[in-house]
Amino acid sequence: MVLRGTNQEKARPYNRRIVLECIRNGGPATRGEIASRVGLTVQTVSTIVRELEDQAYLLSVREQPKGRGLPPTTLHLNPNGGYAIGISVTPLGVDAALMNLAGEMLGSVARSCPHPSPSQAFDLIGQLVGEMRALRQDGRILGVGLAMPGPFDVQSMSFVGPTTLDGWSDVPVRARLEEVSNLPAFIAVDTVAAALGVRLYGEGAGISQFYYLHFGVGLGGTMMQDGVPIRGAWGNAGEIGHVPIMPGGRPCPCGNVGCLERYLSLDSFSQRPSGQSQEAWVQEVTPIFHSAIRIIENLFDPQAIVLGGIAPADLIDQLAREISSGETTVSPNAYQKVGRLEPLQRFPWLAVVITCAALPFFVWLVTWSMLDRRAARIVETLEAYKF
Repeated sequence: MVLRGTNQEKARPYNRRIVLECIRNGGPATRGEIASRVGLTVQTVSTIVRELEDQAYLLSVREQPKGRGLPPTTLHLNPNGGYAIGISVTPLGVDAALMNLAGEMLGSVARSCPHPSPSQAFDLIGQLVGEMRALRQDGRILGVGLAMPGPFDVQSMSFVGPTTLDGWSDVPVRARLEEVSNLPAFIAVDTVAAALGVRLYGEGAGISQFYYLHFGVGLGGTMMQDGVPIRGAWGNAGEIGHVPIMPGGRPCPCGNVGCLERYLSLDSFSQRPSGQSQEAWVQEVTPIFHSAIRIIENLFDPQAIVLGGIAPADLIDQLAREISSGETTVSPNAYQKVGRLEPLQRFPWLAVVITCAALPFFVWLVTWSMLDRRAARIVETLEAYKF
């Protein structure tokens, strides 16, 4: 969906975001092409471009002449105009990555630390942030984004059990993160952070309605609607991992039995019978996976489901291949222009950490767009996580 600008003077902050989004999504363009795409005058676009060039967010490039007259100048997003650091804390350890404004990963590092305590995690985060900063010592770091497994603020589920960060209740995560990084800090559920990144840089960039299914130590997900995560009343919408799928099934640390992530998650995979191959496990859980896909499609009616997470890429690919198009749900798959299930291809094993680096970029963009209701809802979503 192409965002449209307004030529009213008071809307300049919003228009700056529109111009940046136009170039980021559509690639290099001339001032006239941008004006045509977003509904602004060429004069308005020229004024905005001059400001963005002065701030080093855009670069002007003139092609070599091919005939009479000078060729038009094309505007490019400056990859080095800003950087962000992404941090992912899971029951397996702490990962970090540095991303530039174009969404390119410039470096990453991982530290194994099973079920880290808050002190252990923030000590590691301080070290990793220092390593990422060293990759661009003179670069403009816009902030640090941190992703954690959810759900949040649910007494029987949050920070309880092997698929979450057990013992992290009441930890002031944002304050601690700002203290060790000395950067603006943004926190989100890992599924929301990854879904935002998929929308910005991955398979969801051209899809207005998609569900991101996160295969991690547990199982979760987020529905994206017109570029905005559906949050729910308490910020936990889409937590499919705790949908009871097996009456009288395996007990879950949340207190229920038969929850989906007891059968479909890395935690479940690690507890498979001794000697059972990955292929045999996939075949065993395929009917349950089919049920999960049907639940998502019937509840959210997405154009597509993007499957990602911290699971090995070959495991995610195996699961994706088991999905057929013949199952009946409310989603009319026969009319879709995209696949029913899209495995995340870009940086699959770093899916969360590379995409949670997108959090500072999202907030940086939307602070220029207070007239944009969708942008305001993104900020509201991120501001909800005030640990």
